[in-house]
Amino acid sequence: MTRTAHRIRNLTTAAAATAGLLLVASGCSSGGDGAGEAAGGVPVVKKGKLTTCTHLPYPPFQSEQNGKVVGFDVSLIDLVAKNLKVEQKILDTPFENFKTGAFLNSGECDLAAAGMTITDERKKNVDFSVPYFDATQALLATKKSRVTSLADLKAKGKKLGAQAETTGESYATGKGFNPVAFESSDAVINGLRTGQVDAVVIDYPVVQGWLKDKANADQFALVENISTGEQYGFSVKKGNTKLLAAIDKAITDAKADGTYKKIYEQWIGPLPKAQP
Repeated sequence: MTRTAHRIRNLTTAAAATAGLLLVASGCSSGGDGAGEAAGGVPVVKKGKLTTCTHLPYPPFQSEQNGKVVGFDVSLIDLVAKNLKVEQKILDTPFENFKTGAFLNSGECDLAAAGMTITDERKKNVDFSVPYFDATQALLATKKSRVTSLADLKAKGKKLGAQAETTGESYATGKGFNPVAFESSDAVINGLRTGQVDAVVIDYPVVQGWLKDKANADQFALVENISTGEQYGFSVKKGNTKLLAAIDKAITDAKADGTYKKIYEQWIGPLPKAQP
């Protein structure tokens, strides 16, 4: 997910539409631009705010709708912000920095939330929350390619694409492909539409969202689900134990009281029985 211009945009989150569920907190005043403390002595880089780095768009986890950033990740971090009596503020940043923790270390953001898989390599640079989502990859192909699997794609000499710097790209490379790398999920689907590639490997929930659009469903087909045992986590600067504990508590509480299920169903669909 590299960007040619590393431009950071300030974006305001929207409250989730789940009935009866207030997800965006407005407890503390945002007065002043300096660092501060949230409830419980949790340090924040901007007073009255919980600043989240993400990379847009990546529906259903985060995307802009009517000038607001919404999605599954956004709604979960809104729960953290509510508990801390601050408001979530989102910065759109290059995904490559999530692997290194660059924006966390520089004090631009308190945490990163971007549908990011927990890996041992990434753990060297950041601390992860408890897993909040069990993920799988999917192979989406153009119908005219008549591709039926990754093996079939390779046998037919077709072109494969993936989102740059993601585990989908790593998986494809590990299987002997040299995938065309696209900087965002929008670029991935456009690569399929324009014939730059015949198929793509990307997270299954993203494919689910695309295929809800009739125009996409008419052109593309989900030809293979790929179980990789991936789990998503939110990341913080190494050693930021107070914020990490607050994130873990929000996730654990939401799963226990049914809030997680409501958010999951709102943004993704029915909660699989395997999900906690």
